[in-house]
Amino acid sequence: MKTPLGFRFSGVACGIKPQRRDLALVYSKVPAACAGVVTVNAARAAPCMDAAARLPLDGVQALVLNSGNANALTGSAGLEAVAEVHAAAASALGLQPAQVVSASTGVIGVKLPTQKLVAAMPQLAANLRDDPLHAAEAIMTTDTRPKMAHRVVRLGGVPVTVAALAKGRPMVAPQLATVLSTLVTDAAISRERLQEAVRAACDVTFNRLTVDNDMSTNDCVLALANGLARNPPITAPGPDEDAFREAVRSLFEELAREVAADGEGSTKRIEVRVAEAPTEDVAEDIARAVAGSALVKAAVFGADPNWGRILATVGARVGGQAIPGVNPYRASVTIQGICVYDGAPTSLDRTGLRARMREPEVRVEVALRSGNAEAHAWGCDLSYDYVKINADYTSLIVERPEGGVGRDDRFANYSPAFKVTTLVQALSYIGRFKGQRCVIQYGGAAMTRESLKRTFCEDILLLRSVGLLPVVVHGGGPDITRALEKLGTVPEFIDGQRVTNAADLKVVEMVLTGSVNTELVTLLNQSGANAVGLSGKDGALLRAQKLVRQDGKDLGQVGELVEVNRSLLELLLQQNYVPVISPVGMGQNGDSYNLAADQVAAGVAAALGAQKLIFLADVPGLLEGDELLSELTPEQLKEKVASGAVGQNVHGTTDAILRAVSGGVPAVHVIDGRTPHSVIAELFTDKGVGTIVRAEGK
Repeated sequence: MKTPLGFRFSGVACGIKPQRRDLALVYSKVPAACAGVVTVNAARAAPCMDAAARLPLDGVQALVLNSGNANALTGSAGLEAVAEVHAAAASALGLQPAQVVSASTGVIGVKLPTQKLVAAMPQLAANLRDDPLHAAEAIMTTDTRPKMAHRVVRLGGVPVTVAALAKGRPMVAPQLATVLSTLVTDAAISRERLQEAVRAACDVTFNRLTVDNDMSTNDCVLALANGLARNPPITAPGPDEDAFREAVRSLFEELAREVAADGEGSTKRIEVRVAEAPTEDVAEDIARAVAGSALVKAAVFGADPNWGRILATVGARVGGQAIPGVNPYRASVTIQGICVYDGAPTSLDRTGLRARMREPEVRVEVALRSGNAEAHAWGCDLSYDYVKINADYTSLIVERPEGGVGRDDRFANYSPAFKVTTLVQALSYIGRFKGQRCVIQYGGAAMTRESLKRTFCEDILLLRSVGLLPVVVHGGGPDITRALEKLGTVPEFIDGQRVTNAADLKVVEMVLTGSVNTELVTLLNQSGANAVGLSGKDGALLRAQKLVRQDGKDLGQVGELVEVNRSLLELLLQQNYVPVISPVGMGQNGDSYNLAADQVAAGVAAALGAQKLIFLADVPGLLEGDELLSELTPEQLKEKVASGAVGQNVHGTTDAILRAVSGGVPAVHVIDGRTPHSVIAELFTDKGVGTIVRAEGK
């Protein structure tokens, strides 16, 4: 994400949560205008009370945000904690407390362990960096992924950057601010115009978002503008303000859609558009109602095109609000572009529509035929997991003696019926997996985010515990690029393939084998996985030759896999080790080659006769447009690649998938490595979370 001039970010684990980052800092090098909107909930948290009384204002340089504890409904101690946090942050940064604004999110009714935040402030300040990822992770609660976005807009001929972080899953309801979000910009704009831009953008984005129709005590959107872009200052309405407001609106809409897609326990996002309404307020009210209807949300979860629930919700709002001139009988309803009602039920292919409703986003359009106004709202489906997550939310929360909270999520705390069902399902898989080999290609976000590293190691340990024999092949492209850039080398790519000259190869080996492999093996062994690290050169594990492109372009020391030393891997597996392989190959003359990790994973899986090959990607799986392809045969995959419906822009490329299947691997999985425990979710469920390419007859 591109960040504005003069802003830096930090995120650390201060101890509110066990292990995970829970304290974030957004810092401007110079004083900035600060604006924001906060929840109108009368039980709002102490940081929201403080912000509401002070905003908008000038001279702010720091936003401190914590997760895991809401600092809400804790009496006078809440505001005292806010003052202590502001004073500690100011001391660590050389500021005045008045230059700090804060926000909190997490469990309600538990006193903020202020001493933990205060003790972590020096580290938080010392860890400031240009990359906002750690800060975005630190504000997450039950989110499955961080949410970040940016826009670049020209104001007075000067390029200005607007960027934002957001968190939001449960208790997201359409009333003023709806998530914890931070916007930063290097635009020169007065605090009054910034306040109006944020408020207006929230009205048509976050205000039209609902996950469960329950308003949080802590929702807020905070904004900082430091003016370092040096654009002509925006102090009054005009074309520059219009352009800035549109950039903020577009940014908030993207984040609102992300929050909706990541709703607690959700499997898909819902977008509702109400058109031909008498006023925009009416369109917005009805769109919100449809997006928030529990019955509509449940139908979307089940891929049930139940348009009756949609029109029933429309009718309830029209009747309940006594909206004149609107008659649901005259309306039309379209789901996923297919008209299901137009003054009367239409004939439609329900099977085909149900298939379309399994896509990641379900779009509902209602035309009221009573005017020209329209509005959108966003929400998510209502799944079994939502009920479970929120039924357990505080019953499994425990206060720790040293302050803060923890989650006592032991299996013993669940009902006997739930435990029996889970055990019966789990035990049925153990027999299937015992003694089987599984190769996992590890890369992308799964190997860059600390929380995902830990859950990946836990997954490997669980696989071993049920008798599966895992082998890990890792990548490291981003690490290699960063290492080369630090040395002043600009990486060169040809059609997405890295050019590796002899000098670069030394860096490649150092990063892959000396850094990435060592760290991963250490983490796995800390979890008890009994891992052993291997370069492809060790024991001539990966025999390679120079890769020759058909167009004749030279990639340097980039190779292709020729042979895998199966006996070495068999020996390690028999000794109960988890081999962790760095994709560096050795040629016949002893030369080293940089190999593609996905091709190595496919070759290793075929050589070992693995039952499963898993690619961890930064996408939900193989996509055709926006639709996730849950299951394919090799022939179907070839056809989709040939037609351009499915491209090569997947971390596990289609070539590697087809190579593995042709080599005898019965099933190849492409799963979203950005989701915790995605490996377990894919293997231990009959209908997985990604794409499975299954050999014919398997």
